[in-house]
Amino acid sequence: MQHEDPLAQKSRHGITRILHATGYSIEGLKSGWKETAFRQEAILSFFLLPGAFFLGQSVLEIIALTGSVFLVLIVELLNTGVESAIDRVGSEWHAFSKRAKDVGSAAVLLSLLFCALTWSLIALARFTDFL
Repeated sequence: MQHEDPLAQKSRHGITRILHATGYSIEGLKSGWKETAFRQEAILSFFLLPGAFFLGQSVLEIIALTGSVFLVLIVELLNTGVESAIDRVGSEWHAFSKRAKDVGSAAVLLSLLFCALTWSLIALARFTDFL
């Protein structure tokens, strides 16, 4: 199997660069889909994203609701990238590797908490006199 020169993307310009970058992004999404956590969050997003248009009563609320969902997906993909890079370096236990993986996991947790808080507060405001 022949692999493309890793620096080839740097020499591309215009639409060619955009098309190749889009292909790499699609490959990244396919790789993310192989991860259970990303797959679960992506499936949940198929329900939450349309729900944002029902729950949100203003453009800003809809942006907050959808943005919090996309943030979870983005952070999960970045965490997967960190974990993959660390696993590529070696399988033996190392304190730095553990720290990097733990920090990535914490980032995912914070994005999930932010998403839950955003949805909870907007739902409270919508269905009660809370806010």
